[in-house]
Amino acid sequence: MAAERVNESERRRWNDDRWTTAWPERERLTNTVTPHLLQALALQPGERVLDIGCGGGGLTIAAAEAVGPNGAVVGADLSAALLDLATQRAAAAGASNVSFVVVDAQTDQFPGAPFDVAASQFGVMFFDEPVTAFANIRAHLRPAARLVFVCWQPVDRNPWHSSGALRRFLPPTPPPAAGKSVVGPFAFGDVAQTTAILHDAGFTEIRSEMQETTVDAPMSAVFDDWQLDFLGVPPAQHAEARAAVQDHVDRFRIGPDLYRYPLAYIVIEASNPE
Repeated sequence: MAAERVNESERRRWNDDRWTTAWPERERLTNTVTPHLLQALALQPGERVLDIGCGGGGLTIAAAEAVGPNGAVVGADLSAALLDLATQRAAAAGASNVSFVVVDAQTDQFPGAPFDVAASQFGVMFFDEPVTAFANIRAHLRPAARLVFVCWQPVDRNPWHSSGALRRFLPPTPPPAAGKSVVGPFAFGDVAQTTAILHDAGFTEIRSEMQETTVDAPMSAVFDDWQLDFLGVPPAQHAEARAAVQDHVDRFRIGPDLYRYPLAYIVIEASNPE
């Protein structure tokens, strides 16, 4: 089945050891928005929180501190490798009110429900059936619970991404199967479409806020050579593709292997009806 192929592809991607190794560098970008996301979440002591696509657990651990010892946070992700990293970090932080679980948010049950809050920091853009996924998430929330997540604005608002530089080296992307949606980091860049998805999943009081910031980080925060194989760049073109990416990011250079990347993201909030 097409759905199984898509899900299996995502599991392979997020369980690749190279992602785990690279993740602390990737977080240089994503963690930049954590303070703003926490402000939007407005977590209260004692609340139960579901962190969707929690990755290395940075937001999960910060949320656990906000809800205090009488609250609890469940970090959910497809990647067993990244959850191992998150578990180690939680132990080092003494976050005893945190747990992590390997699940597919599109289809699986979340332990610890019902939750007062569902949150995500760039972790919800990889559902090939997003309405189904958000309906499943909503089913694990209390009445009047809130959903708050951040996602990227469109790729042309995030020129740090290497897709533009690599496009000529990549094979054409096949269209999604019937009934499926495009997945990827910029899948929710269209606010109107994302609002419609959440509405169809049963959420109400949907609102969005466009935000921009910058982050100073090395090139490894946005690109590694192994991505060329992963993306399907032919080996004979690796050197040329690598040079194209370097040229692409050089506009952001502020020092030796230091770049100031512009980030454009969206904070989306919604409510589960009472």
